[in-house]
Amino acid sequence: MPILPKVRDSRLITIRRGGSLTDVDHRLLAEWAATCAEHVLHLFERDSGDDPRPRQAINTGRAWIRGEVHMEDARRAAFAANAAARGLGGPAKFAALSAGQAAAVAHVAAHDLGAAAYAIRAAQSASASDRAELERLSERDWQREQLPAAIRLLVLEDQRQRNSICWHVFDD
Repeated sequence: MPILPKVRDSRLITIRRGGSLTDVDHRLLAEWAATCAEHVLHLFERDSGDDPRPRQAINTGRAWIRGEVHMEDARRAAFAANAAARGLGGPAKFAALSAGQAAAVAHVAAHDLGAAAYAIRAAQSASASDRAELERLSERDWQREQLPAAIRLLVLEDQRQRNSICWHVFDD
Protein backbone atom coordinates (compact mmCIF):
# COMPACT_ATOMS: atom_id res chain seq x y z
CA MET A 1 0.00 0.00 0.00
CA PRO A 2 1.45 3.40 -0.93
CA ILE A 3 1.94 5.93 1.80
CA LEU A 4 2.38 8.87 -0.54
CA PRO A 5 -0.72 10.54 -1.95
CA LYS A 6 -1.37 10.67 -5.68
CA VAL A 7 -1.49 14.46 -5.48
CA ARG A 8 1.35 15.87 -3.43
CA ASP A 9 0.76 18.59 -0.86
CA SER A 10 2.74 21.69 -1.90
CA ARG A 11 3.48 22.37 1.77
CA LEU A 12 5.67 19.24 1.69
CA ILE A 13 7.51 20.20 -1.49
CA THR A 14 10.58 22.40 -1.14
CA ILE A 15 10.51 25.95 -2.44
CA ARG A 16 13.14 25.15 -5.09
CA ARG A 17 10.80 22.46 -6.48
CA GLY A 18 7.78 24.74 -6.59
CA GLY A 19 6.30 24.15 -3.14
CA SER A 20 6.39 26.16 0.06
CA LEU A 21 8.56 23.97 2.32
CA THR A 22 11.68 25.75 3.56
CA ASP A 23 14.98 23.94 3.88
CA VAL A 24 14.87 24.48 7.64
CA ASP A 25 11.47 22.79 7.93
CA HIS A 26 12.58 20.02 5.55
CA ARG A 27 15.47 19.25 7.91
CA LEU A 28 13.09 19.36 10.91
CA LEU A 29 10.84 16.81 9.18
CA ALA A 30 13.86 14.63 8.46
CA GLU A 31 15.04 14.77 12.07
CA TRP A 32 11.58 13.96 13.40
CA ALA A 33 11.33 11.00 11.01
CA ALA A 34 14.75 9.76 12.13
CA THR A 35 13.70 10.07 15.76
CA CYS A 36 10.53 8.05 15.08
CA ALA A 37 12.48 5.33 13.27
CA GLU A 38 15.22 5.19 15.88
CA HIS A 39 12.64 4.75 18.64
CA VAL A 40 11.67 1.33 17.26
CA LEU A 41 14.98 0.31 15.69
CA HIS A 42 15.66 -2.10 18.56
CA LEU A 43 12.77 -4.22 17.22
CA PHE A 44 14.79 -4.82 14.06
CA GLU A 45 18.13 -5.17 15.79
CA ARG A 46 16.97 -7.80 18.28
CA ASP A 47 16.13 -10.09 15.34
CA SER A 48 18.71 -8.95 12.78
CA GLY A 49 21.31 -7.14 14.82
CA ASP A 50 24.10 -8.11 12.47
CA ASP A 51 22.46 -6.17 9.60
CA PRO A 52 23.53 -2.52 9.88
CA ARG A 53 21.45 -1.14 6.99
CA PRO A 54 18.48 0.35 8.90
CA ARG A 55 20.75 2.04 11.46
CA GLN A 56 22.99 3.26 8.66
CA ALA A 57 19.92 4.68 6.90
CA ILE A 58 18.95 6.69 9.98
CA ASN A 59 22.54 7.88 10.41
CA THR A 60 22.79 8.82 6.73
CA GLY A 61 19.52 10.76 6.98
CA ARG A 62 20.98 12.70 9.89
CA ALA A 63 24.21 13.25 7.99
CA TRP A 64 22.10 14.75 5.18
CA ILE A 65 20.45 17.08 7.70
CA ARG A 66 23.92 18.29 8.73
CA GLY A 67 24.94 18.74 5.10
CA GLU A 68 27.56 15.99 5.25
CA VAL A 69 26.12 13.81 2.48
CA HIS A 70 24.11 14.38 -0.68
CA MET A 71 20.43 13.59 -1.06
CA GLU A 72 21.32 10.68 -3.34
CA ASP A 73 23.39 9.09 -0.54
CA ALA A 74 20.36 9.21 1.75
CA ARG A 75 18.18 7.82 -0.99
CA ARG A 76 20.54 4.85 -1.51
CA ALA A 77 20.57 4.25 2.25
CA ALA A 78 16.75 4.25 2.21
CA PHE A 79 16.72 1.56 -0.48
CA ALA A 80 19.21 -0.49 1.55
CA ALA A 81 17.04 -0.30 4.69
CA ASN A 82 14.00 -1.33 2.66
CA ALA A 83 15.99 -4.28 1.32
CA ALA A 84 16.82 -5.28 4.90
CA ALA A 85 13.08 -5.61 5.52
CA ARG A 86 12.60 -8.19 2.77
CA GLY A 87 11.85 -11.63 4.06
CA LEU A 88 11.10 -10.37 7.55
CA GLY A 89 7.76 -10.09 9.25
CA GLY A 90 6.14 -8.09 12.00
CA PRO A 91 8.05 -5.61 14.10
CA ALA A 92 11.47 -6.18 12.51
CA LYS A 93 10.10 -5.58 9.03
CA PHE A 94 8.19 -2.45 10.01
CA ALA A 95 11.18 -1.04 11.94
CA ALA A 96 13.46 -1.47 8.91
CA LEU A 97 10.85 0.14 6.65
CA SER A 98 10.55 3.03 9.10
CA ALA A 99 14.31 3.57 8.86
CA GLY A 100 14.10 3.50 5.07
CA GLN A 101 11.32 6.06 5.06
CA ALA A 102 13.27 8.29 7.45
CA ALA A 103 16.29 8.36 5.14
CA ALA A 104 14.03 8.97 2.12
CA VAL A 105 12.83 12.27 3.61
CA ALA A 106 15.97 13.83 2.13
CA HIS A 107 14.53 13.04 -1.32
CA VAL A 108 10.80 13.55 -0.68
CA ALA A 109 9.80 15.33 2.53
CA ALA A 110 6.43 13.55 2.67
CA HIS A 111 8.23 10.30 3.58
CA ASP A 112 8.32 11.66 7.13
CA LEU A 113 4.83 10.31 7.70
CA GLY A 114 5.89 6.91 6.35
CA ALA A 115 8.65 6.73 8.95
CA ALA A 116 6.14 7.55 11.67
CA ALA A 117 3.45 5.18 10.40
CA TYR A 118 5.83 2.24 10.03
CA ALA A 119 7.24 2.94 13.49
CA ILE A 120 3.74 2.80 14.93
CA ARG A 121 3.10 -0.46 13.10
CA ALA A 122 6.36 -1.86 14.46
CA ALA A 123 5.46 -0.98 18.03
CA GLN A 124 1.90 -2.20 17.62
CA SER A 125 2.92 -5.55 16.12
CA ALA A 126 5.51 -6.11 18.86
CA SER A 127 2.86 -6.14 21.55
CA ALA A 128 0.38 -8.78 22.55
CA SER A 129 -2.85 -8.57 20.59
CA ASP A 130 -4.82 -7.42 23.63
CA ARG A 131 -2.41 -4.50 24.04
CA ALA A 132 -1.87 -3.60 20.38
CA GLU A 133 -4.30 -0.69 20.37
CA LEU A 134 -2.81 0.78 23.54
CA GLU A 135 0.66 0.44 22.03
CA ARG A 136 -0.48 2.18 18.83
CA LEU A 137 -1.83 5.11 20.81
CA SER A 138 1.23 5.24 23.04
CA GLU A 139 3.65 5.31 20.10
CA ARG A 140 1.53 7.86 18.21
CA ASP A 141 1.38 10.12 21.24
CA TRP A 142 5.13 9.74 21.89
CA GLN A 143 5.84 10.74 18.30
CA ARG A 144 3.61 13.78 18.57
CA GLU A 145 5.48 14.87 21.69
CA GLN A 146 8.71 14.85 19.66
CA LEU A 147 7.36 17.21 17.00
CA PRO A 148 9.15 20.56 16.87
CA ALA A 149 6.72 23.46 17.20
CA ALA A 150 7.68 24.83 13.77
CA ILE A 151 6.32 21.76 11.96
CA ARG A 152 3.73 20.48 14.42
CA LEU A 153 0.62 21.82 12.67
CA LEU A 154 1.89 20.76 9.25
CA VAL A 155 2.50 17.18 10.40
CA LEU A 156 -0.76 16.89 12.34
CA GLU A 157 -2.73 18.12 9.31
CA ASP A 158 -0.84 15.71 7.07
CA GLN A 159 -1.66 12.89 9.48
CA ARG A 160 -5.36 13.72 9.20
CA GLN A 161 -5.17 13.90 5.41
CA ARG A 162 -3.15 10.72 4.85
CA ASN A 163 -4.39 8.63 7.75
CA SER A 164 -6.47 6.39 5.48
CA ILE A 165 -3.43 5.46 3.35
CA CYS A 166 -1.30 5.00 6.47
CA TRP A 167 -3.39 2.14 7.90
CA HIS A 168 -5.30 4.52 10.19
CA VAL A 169 -2.41 4.50 12.66
CA PHE A 170 -2.96 8.20 13.40
CA ASP A 171 -6.60 7.73 14.47
CA ASP A 172 -7.61 9.39 17.73
